[in-house]
Amino acid sequence: MCGIVGYVGHKEAAPILLKGLHQLEYRGYDSAGVALTGEGLSSISVFKAKGKVANLEEKVNAALGKSGQMLTTGIGHTRWATHGEPSEVNAHPHLSMSGDLALVHNGIIENYQLLKEQLSGHGYEFKSETDTEVLVQLIDYFYQKNGKNLAKAVSQALNKVIGAYAIVVMERNDPGHLVAARKASPLVIGIGEENSEFFIGSDASPLVEYTHKVVYLEDEQIADIRMGEDVEIMNLDETSADLNIKDVDFDISALSKGGYPHFMLKEIFEQPHCIKNSMRGRIIQHENGLYEIKLSALTNFKAKLIRARHVIIVACGTSWHAGLIGKQLIEEMCRISVDVEYASEFRYRKPVIDKDDVVIAISQSGETADTLAAIQLAKEQGALIFGIVNSVGSSIARESDTGIYIHVGPEIGVASTKAFTGQVTVLTMLSLAIANAIGSMGEEEFQRTCEELVRIPQKMEKVLGQNETIERMSNKFTYAKNFLYLGRGYNYPVALEGALKLKEISYIHAEGYPAAEMKHGPIALVDEEMPIVCIATHHHLYHKIISNMQEVKSRKGRILAIVTEGDEEVKAIAEDVIEVPATQNCLVPLLSVLPMQMLAYHVAVKKGLNVDMPRNLAKSVTVE
Repeated sequence: MCGIVGYVGHKEAAPILLKGLHQLEYRGYDSAGVALTGEGLSSISVFKAKGKVANLEEKVNAALGKSGQMLTTGIGHTRWATHGEPSEVNAHPHLSMSGDLALVHNGIIENYQLLKEQLSGHGYEFKSETDTEVLVQLIDYFYQKNGKNLAKAVSQALNKVIGAYAIVVMERNDPGHLVAARKASPLVIGIGEENSEFFIGSDASPLVEYTHKVVYLEDEQIADIRMGEDVEIMNLDETSADLNIKDVDFDISALSKGGYPHFMLKEIFEQPHCIKNSMRGRIIQHENGLYEIKLSALTNFKAKLIRARHVIIVACGTSWHAGLIGKQLIEEMCRISVDVEYASEFRYRKPVIDKDDVVIAISQSGETADTLAAIQLAKEQGALIFGIVNSVGSSIARESDTGIYIHVGPEIGVASTKAFTGQVTVLTMLSLAIANAIGSMGEEEFQRTCEELVRIPQKMEKVLGQNETIERMSNKFTYAKNFLYLGRGYNYPVALEGALKLKEISYIHAEGYPAAEMKHGPIALVDEEMPIVCIATHHHLYHKIISNMQEVKSRKGRILAIVTEGDEEVKAIAEDVIEVPATQNCLVPLLSVLPMQMLAYHVAVKKGLNVDMPRNLAKSVTVE
């Protein structure tokens, strides 16, 4: 949610900031703004626009094209409204009343009303409805009080704050200087050659074009950034902290659509390649033809993982659906009890966690606020934290004791596609590795499953080859107001995920159910206007879902079925059929989810909607 960029150096700041904001658009936002300054200027120039970054860019270019000023320091922001409606007044950056400071902020200041009342008592006036303006005025209060020492003022102000934040502050009287800080919201600092310039971003995507040397700020750390000098890191109590510089490996080409009309379609079609990357170096075939799974995550914590008798999976949204598949994989292969929890609920209960439990946290971004809070709670109670994330160096990755990166590359489309299949692939490899280690799966079955998993990318290609057929099929579903998705066993979470994809990008109400639960309520909704997607691939519950489909058909429901290649029985029942190649039951979700993704995509496109940036949604939910 929201996006922050910052720059200080010897180049024009505006083009760098605007390009960075474009690269952060996928995070979700409703307005945007930048603040700029340079040597010899007596004020900070602030530009804001409601709507897209392109609107802001037009304003900035029109103003700066006439000024001729060299503005080499700046901060920028894409805002997701929390306090105050989307508007230019509420958009960031916010100026202090003195005009000395400008600030951008991600997060929520929970005690902003109390702070606002206190500042009003000191003569501060407010123009916006935001908690962020309260924060910049609070910093300004300490800034004026303490001889205009910005880093000290930030420290003093943040010690008064309750809530989450990632902030960058600039000052009118000292161009070439920025101060950044974070708590429970990500912030990355990119370091240019010989400290000649610095870049700041909510994630690495706006930075990697310019540098691969980055610093990930930790919780309650403040960075004092000055051109030509080393970045100074201090804790909230103003004690010094280590400067930990890392190399970030990020393919900049992933930020382009590569000829596809949307990032979502590109990422759907990237999945065979991404799954290969996820398995590369982890599933090893030896010269004798036998497979071995090597996961570095198991090396240091193998004893605790293989003796665990209870696993808790915490996640949100699409990652929670992957977790439901992970539950079935681990229980079936390893015979270990698994609970799957919404992180947002788990963190506010008093969950029973044993020191011998393993808590698996799943998050594409590695920054999901609820999931991060959930693992911190579990860590306090002594559980082993196992992270499954996509973003290297993310907060959940750093908080975890061990874990696995899914390695599917940056996912720009807000509706997750390749991250889901990457998560399911990693959960499959983890389950197989543990099962093999504890002897809960026979060697023959282990080898057969590994061999079939390696074949999945090729079978994915075959499913994706039906894209044009699914596009034509989608025409008849644009009228729909409601959808039902039905599945059983491993396909039940796929039904949930299919319904979520349709809701996210087409704004059609959709619900996923275990097919047998249809008779416990949802069947009342079935009529000739109701499309029902039935995932009816071959497995031990196949004939039971056939019965469910017959019940739908007898009530004139319009059935779209996902079936195993060559299935003739379902073709006689369903109005439309999409075939997927045969595979082992535990691997079916990696294939059956693809038609769900393509159907949602094409229905949304036919309705003229923005599939990459659906309304009201953000890619990374970094606040509650």
